[in-house]
Formats: sequence, structure tokens, C-alpha cells
Amino acid sequence: MVRTIDLRGKSFSPADLLAAVPRATQARAEALAAATQIVEDVRSGGEAALRDQAERFDRVTGHAIRVPAEHLAEALASVDPEVRAALETAIERVRRGSAAQVPAPQTTDIGPGARITQRWQPITRAGVYIPGGKAPLASSVVMNVVPAQVAGVTSIALASPPQAGHDGRVHPTILAAAALLEVEEVYAIGGAGAIGALAYGVSELGLDPVDVVTGPGNNYVASAKRAVAGVVGTDSEAGATEILIVADENADADLVAADLISQAEHDEQASAVLLTDSAALAERVAERVTARAEATRHAERVAAALSGPQSAIVLVDDRRMAESFSNAYAPEHLELHLADAAEAASRFTSAGAVFVGAQTPVSLGDYMAGSNHVLPTGGQARYASGLGAYTFLRPQQVIEYDHDALARVRSGVVALADAEILPAHGEAVEARFAGASGAERAE
Repeated sequence: MVRTIDLRGKSFSPADLLAAVPRATQARAEALAAATQIVEDVRSGGEAALRDQAERFDRVTGHAIRVPAEHLAEALASVDPEVRAALETAIERVRRGSAAQVPAPQTTDIGPGARITQRWQPITRAGVYIPGGKAPLASSVVMNVVPAQVAGVTSIALASPPQAGHDGRVHPTILAAAALLEVEEVYAIGGAGAIGALAYGVSELGLDPVDVVTGPGNNYVASAKRAVAGVVGTDSEAGATEILIVADENADADLVAADLISQAEHDEQASAVLLTDSAALAERVAERVTARAEATRHAERVAAALSGPQSAIVLVDDRRMAESFSNAYAPEHLELHLADAAEAASRFTSAGAVFVGAQTPVSLGDYMAGSNHVLPTGGQARYASGLGAYTFLRPQQVIEYDHDALARVRSGVVALADAEILPAHGEAVEARFAGASGAERAE
């Protein structure tokens, strides 16, 4: 069911490793072209384009795109008490985890009368996307909204696909989670079109453009973020999910197989990769994956994901090669099923989130760990981070000098301005000393 890539006995440069990692590159390229067109249709066509897309992609017509307040209230009143309790626990844990991500203002005294204050300003308006197609990710409401609230964002618009099975409404569990967090502005819009609507606004719906768009989704949603980059800020391109499990010969093959399948059930484009230096473990995991995949509820979806070019069992010579491969792959989720996992974790530096030890599955991070599950995919963890309160904050420097402090650096500013042939820069400083005494001019 899962192909094997044998890298043993070979030497790889960093570029070779990047080329060797399993990726669904063709699917991503196709998604970008399609998503760009969908976004443009929304930008130019507004509500009419959104209704056309709802009919084509969601099999929904005539629905209320702006979710009425009563739908939110009904969803919260009818949600299963156990689910509500779980959501409340997740909210509390993610709120605590996110609070640690808000830096305190820092003031640096450069010299007498010269100071710089580093402050973190929240954006004014956030747009969050919550998938609802194959899986209604109510947990993603928590993961997106809570960090925005912790950062101090006061205007939040939430978009999620209309559901044919719920008369065109957003999935009720998603609505219940939104209501728990007191999000009142909710739209029944799905996929790449939702990203375009949040970025450009839709005047007929009273949807104003946002400053930052966040949220997970499939490759089309991730590509739509690329299409609106520069119009609005975005989090990382959290596309089709990925798991990389690094395991040694002592790992439990059944747990490894269970965790690979847990991510493969998200989507046919999901990536599930085992990286090991043990051929015996690789064989055991392959057997357990086949047995578990056939018995799981979404067997067909899992089989498609596991047999795709983005999934594999990768054999390497040793731990050092495993570390190099993992850091080149830069997975969304990295699990370490290693005897020395806690000590080894510091060497696995490129991942959206690192799950240390066999008792810390990705499923924990999806719901209850207190960490955030909106994470970079497609190798972006080499340079990008997961969603957090900092996603909704802008670092700003506030500079304050008095006259004497400016005088102390006056000559330096003029010298550099003249060297760069920008004399007006220096003149702007000199203007503040017009009529100064000879002693002041000499400073």
C-alpha cells in the first residue's frame, strides 16, 4: 500500500535531499492555477461568484451566506454536552499556550534622552477559515480564534463551507464552537473562494476586507493564500496534512501505523511518511498499515493517501542521515518514536510541531495539547512557523530622541547622508539646529 524509498548507502547534498523527499508536486501546481482563478472570480464577481462556487463545489443553492445569529444560538444549544465540554477544555488550554506567545514591550535606552521602545500591535481585523468538507474541523475554530483574541484582535470574521447535509448551513459543531468564542460574524463560504472573499471583501454581504487570513485547508486553500499574498497577510500555507515519523528498531509498529493512518484519513492528498534505519521495523509497519487501513472507517480515502507519491516508507543508514532527511523535508507534524526521543529532539530543527515520544501522538496536538494545529506544510517549516498569537501581531519600534540626544549623532547623520548622496537627509537634521551657537554646531 505504501511505497518504499531506500536511501541506504548513498550520499546526498542538501539539494539532493530536497529532491528526494516525497511530495505531490503536480497536485500542488494544479491547485495553484485553479485557486488563483477562483480568487479572481470572487474579487470581480462578489456574491454571484460565491453562489456559483457553492453550487459547483458544495452542491448548495439559495443558502444564507451571512450566517444569522439564530443559527449560532441553535447550534450552541443543541451541541452534544460531551463535545461542548471538550471544546471548552481545548479553548482553555490553547488560551494558556497562546498567552506565552505575546511578547512584553521592551524599552532600550540608547543614550541620554534617546530611547527605542519595541511594542507589538494587534492587527485590526482577522479572517479565519475553517474546513468543513471531508471533516468539519470544529477544533480549528479554537486554534484560529483563540490566538487572535489573545493577541488583542477585536474584529474576527469566520468562513466555513455550507453543508448540503445541513440545508446549506455551516456545520453545526463549527457554529457551536464559534458561538462559544462569541464570534458573531460567520459566513457560509468554502475553499479558495472563502480566502478570496476574506481578502477582498464582498460588499453585498457586508463583508469588509480583513488584514490577515489564517486557517488550514486542502491544497486549494493553501494556494489561495499564495494568490492573495501582498493584498493581506497570511499565516503559513497550511495545506494538505503531513506526518513524518522517525522511528528506531524498538518502536511499536502498531502505534506507528495507527499514527500514519490518523493523518491519512484527512484527505487523499495527505502525506504519511515513516523514516527509519531499521528494515525490520519498516516491514512490520507496512504489514500493520495494510491491516489497519482496511479496517478504518475512511479506508478508501486512507488508501488513496498512502498510495500517493506524497507518502512512503524511507530507509536510511543511520540517525545522522535521518536527522538530515527530516530537516530537509520539514514536515508539518514530526513524531519521534526513538528510545532517546527527548534528547534527540533538539537536532530535529525543521518541523511545524515536534511530538516527542510514543505517548505524544499528533492527535493530541490536533485537539488537547494546548499547542496549535495550524502548521506549515509543503516544506515551509524550514522558514515559517505555525499559527500563534504572534501571527496577529505586528512588531513596531517607537523612537524618541530629545534635542541634546539628536545633537550627539548630528554629525554622523550628515556624514552618512552625504556619503549616500542624499543631502536633504542631513539638511533635515541641520534644520533643527538653525541659529545654534558655534559651540552647539561643533558638537
